[in-house]
Amino acid sequence: MKRDSALRKKSFFRRQGLLQTFAMLGMLYLLIFTFLPMAGIVMAFKDYSIDQKAVEMFSSKWVGIRHFRDFVHDINFYPIVRNTIVLSVLKLLFSFPMPILFAILINEVKNQPFKRIAQTVSYLPHFISWVIIAGLAISFFSSDGVINTLLMRLGLIHTPIPYLTSSGDYWPLAVFLDVWKDMGWWAIIFLAAITGIDPTLYSAAELDGAGRLRKIWSITLPSIRGTVTVVLILTLGNLFGGGLSGSNFEQSYLLGNTMNFERSEILQTHIFKTGLVNSRFAYATAVGLIQSIISLILVFISNAVSKRVSDTSLF
Repeated sequence: MKRDSALRKKSFFRRQGLLQTFAMLGMLYLLIFTFLPMAGIVMAFKDYSIDQKAVEMFSSKWVGIRHFRDFVHDINFYPIVRNTIVLSVLKLLFSFPMPILFAILINEVKNQPFKRIAQTVSYLPHFISWVIIAGLAISFFSSDGVINTLLMRLGLIHTPIPYLTSSGDYWPLAVFLDVWKDMGWWAIIFLAAITGIDPTLYSAAELDGAGRLRKIWSITLPSIRGTVTVVLILTLGNLFGGGLSGSNFEQSYLLGNTMNFERSEILQTHIFKTGLVNSRFAYATAVGLIQSIISLILVFISNAVSKRVSDTSLF
């Protein structure tokens, strides 16, 4: 019996040899680039400097939570934490519902050529890097850019609006660019969920006299609730990274400057500047560990709440 079972397993893996190879390569990638680097977390509790070799990280002097205290007592601690939280929450409030709304609107379009064109045009910005988008933003929103030039020629303003150098304009600009870039891409997931809804439900609703809005509210939204919940959990897990698009660092690094520093400096840019620019690797690791722990807690909390409220969860 044991020999027959072993032969069956061997035959099974032989038939799926190509698929098993891809799976093993994926596991190897996660092991090398995700799990092994986690050993470097110990650096957050060590007195490690760039002058030392990487292997000396484990034998460096243990300093406990000194780096964490240094971050809390940093003069920029409050604005950095505030900017990270506010920008992430704003993106959650605007960037998360917009793909759902857009997917519903696209689904309601009956003109198939227009529907395909609108869907294609909407997700193309996802493939544009943030470096190019930052360049486009500078061309459009600078003092002599397209937007200010047009507004001044129309007589709506008399002096250019400093979109890129004003602290008050950074958050709206960051959220707008985030929605524009990734709304169409994430709408694909919700469109796929909508197309899986049984068409007879809509036919039955029409016989009962339900209008378009009633069908959306009573059929479409409840039917994609599971997909929405899963995407929401993933979004909360990457809340401080930028939500759906994970673009907080790219935006703040490329569009941030000394004029809007008060609103553009966030945890990721602070980690980058102190870690790579100032070579304070141990301190940067400690700050990054704080962000990772908070993100992990958010995933577990959102998953537990979702499981209790809608009986849908990731684990």
